[in-house]
Amino acid sequence: MATKYRAQILLERDQQRALAQLAEEQGRSVSDLVRQAVQEFLHDETQIARRRRREAALQSLSRLQEQIRSRHGVLGVDLVREAREEREVQLDHVWGVGE
Repeated sequence: MATKYRAQILLERDQQRALAQLAEEQGRSVSDLVRQAVQEFLHDETQIARRRRREAALQSLSRLQEQIRSRHGVLGVDLVREAREEREVQLDHVWGVGE
């Protein structure tokens, strides 16, 4: 079991009542419910922060791509397709296909 630290929080009356009722219904403590809620909140916030970092990185890459296009233009050929076709020809030659 992880070490726990005491924390004091102030809840509104309705929040306290709802938590106490839920804890009783579930056979758990209010503290346990609060710990679970905090854990879920932290997990969600971590996921949101990761998504924001990824989005910022993609925006930076997009800006960089646009800068490259404006400085150097767009290459009018599909280098990946051409490389694949060339590789296929080489493999055909090595394996003697079509000869």
